[in-house]
Parts: sequence; structure tokens; C-alpha cells
Amino acid sequence: MAQPWDDTRPLATMRIDATAKKPSSALTSDKTLLATMPEGIGRHHDSPTIDAVSSARETIAIEIAGLEALAASIDANFAHVVAMVQACRGRVIVTGIGKSGHVGQKIAATLASTGTPAFFVHAAEAAHGDLGMVGADDLVIAISNSGESAELQAMIEYCRRFRVLLVAMTARPDSALGRHADGILRLPEAVEACPLSLAPMTSTTMSLVIGDALAAALIRARNFQRDDFAKFHPAGKLGAQLLRISEVLDRRPEFKEVPSVGPGAGISDIIASISRGRMGATVVLDGGQDIVGIVTDGDLRRAMSDRSVFDRTAAEIMTPDPRRIASDRLAVEALSVCETQRIGTLVVTDADGAAVGMIDIKGLLSLGIA
Repeated sequence: MAQPWDDTRPLATMRIDATAKKPSSALTSDKTLLATMPEGIGRHHDSPTIDAVSSARETIAIEIAGLEALAASIDANFAHVVAMVQACRGRVIVTGIGKSGHVGQKIAATLASTGTPAFFVHAAEAAHGDLGMVGADDLVIAISNSGESAELQAMIEYCRRFRVLLVAMTARPDSALGRHADGILRLPEAVEACPLSLAPMTSTTMSLVIGDALAAALIRARNFQRDDFAKFHPAGKLGAQLLRISEVLDRRPEFKEVPSVGPGAGISDIIASISRGRMGATVVLDGGQDIVGIVTDGDLRRAMSDRSVFDRTAAEIMTPDPRRIASDRLAVEALSVCETQRIGTLVVTDADGAAVGMIDIKGLLSLGIA
């Protein structure tokens, strides 16, 4: 039996067989899932043999076909738009109406967070004063599948009057929008996944994806790096994962306090230093303040098995050449070292190798980087 995803019939008429055998990796069959549903749930009203799973697969298949057509349609026009945006001295203003407007908001947000100053202007609001947000050095990306949205007319006329660069994201380059555009992000003609052929589904997916493709091309063209990305994402888990250890030390001044003893320190001094530092360890520094070792709680416990422990010095019970990490490395790298090396504490060093801080796995996890 042919697999549902191998059906070669036109996508507009395809009905996927929900009873077709699926890969053995599937944990639960459609029949089992449907048996747990109340009567009438997950069924089309006009065709009880087509269930929700089949409908979902068909929708996805139609939209995949649209994306495949989009990928095949990318040509020099796309490269031209990338060059236009890269050369823009102002900001990128994305505009649209309805579902295209929602997609436009996401595109503007993605561009802004990846090094291209951008924001969204609602097409209907533009004619009521928001056109004042558009400057002569800016570039407008107008989204309309048909290219004939009446609400875009004010933006089109404004761009023509003040010679503002206009990029049209449309399936119809010969439309009112396309004819007045300086660049085209063309959307191929594709079947809408909506069963009624009314709600934009495939077209909005293609708009969203070509927006991502534009942002990705600009990231590469500008050599946008993780450090650049971190500037725009200081909050949340993502921001924490991009923190450098030097920034962690600035945020948590207590990490800059390095508990330390000399090589000749006795057990009582070692215990006192570990207790003051609250890191479960103390660094051993020689006379020149060079790091020669570290004494951890574990080192102390092992040393306590010998009755002569109170006659021993830090140099005798320390772990020599302790793990350390430079302050310009990412905090997530420090966490990785702690986990892979099975250690709880890392000494932070500056460019000269001097100890400038100490971080432990508990403190790193409290930053939300895991």
C-alpha cells in the first residue's frame, strides 16, 4: 500500500488514507487514538472517514509543497533585495494588513534581533499619521499576496512621493504593489491549505519563511555573531546562555571574592577560608599570587581520614593545577566544564592568568543558563 506522504495526486484533491501503515517508530496508532476520543470529535462533518490526523497531514503536505515551490523560485531578485536591505542607511519598515500584518510583525522582530534595525507599521494606521515614522533613508517591505490591498495604497504613494525604497512581498509582481516596487520578494502561486480555500495558510507560511530567509542571508552578509546577538537578548534563558563570565562577575560581585590561602596554611586556616568564601573551596596562591592549587571540601574530607591531618599544610592536601576558565568565555562553557569534569568550582582568571573570581555550579544554574 502506498504511504500517505507518497501520494502523487494533485494536492488540492488529495485525501490521505489514515489507515495506511506508518513507520514502526510510531508509538500509538491512529485507530487507538481515535478510540479514546468522544463520538464526533476529530471527524469532518461531511466525511466521517477522514479524521483529524489525516486532515493535519494533508494541510502540512500542501504547505510543504508551497515551500518547495518557494525554494525553487528564489533567484537574483532575492539577492537584489538582500543587497538593498544591507545598503539601507535607515531602518526597515515592514507593513501589511490582516494575516500579512501578523506575519510582518514577526519578520520585523526577527530582523531587529539579528542586526537589521526594523519595526512594523500597520498598513491601515499608516494613512492616519504613522507614515511619519518612515524616513527618507528607510526601506519599506510591504506584504500582500495579491498586491492589491487597498490599505497599502497610502504607503505606496508615500514611497513614490518621497523616494523611499519599496520592496514588495507578493505573488503578483504585475499588481499595483509590484509595479511600484524597487525590489520583489516573489511568492509562487500555490494551493491554499484551507479546506474552504478562503483563509490564507500556504501563502502566509511562504511569507513567513521568505522573511526568515531574508534575515538569515543578512546575518551571513553582515557576519553577525553570537556576541552581537547577545546585545539584543540580555533577558531570559537565551540571554543567560550568551553571558560572558566577566558579565556574570559584574552581576554577582560575590563571585569576585576569591577565598585563598598560602601553601603553608594549616587546616584551621583552610577551613576558615572555605567557610568565608561559601564556595566549598579555597584557592592556594604562592608568594607571587600565582595559582598553585585548590583545596575543596572533598580534599578536606579525604585528608580527615588521617589522624595527622592537623599537622599538614595546604600544599600537602591541595589538588594542584586546578581547573580554571578565562573571564572572557561564555558562562555556559563554564557550566559544561563543571558537568563534564565532575567538579563543583572553577577559578576565573584574567588575561594574565591571575585569579579574579570563583564560580560554582550552583551559582551558574541560578543564572538560568541550563
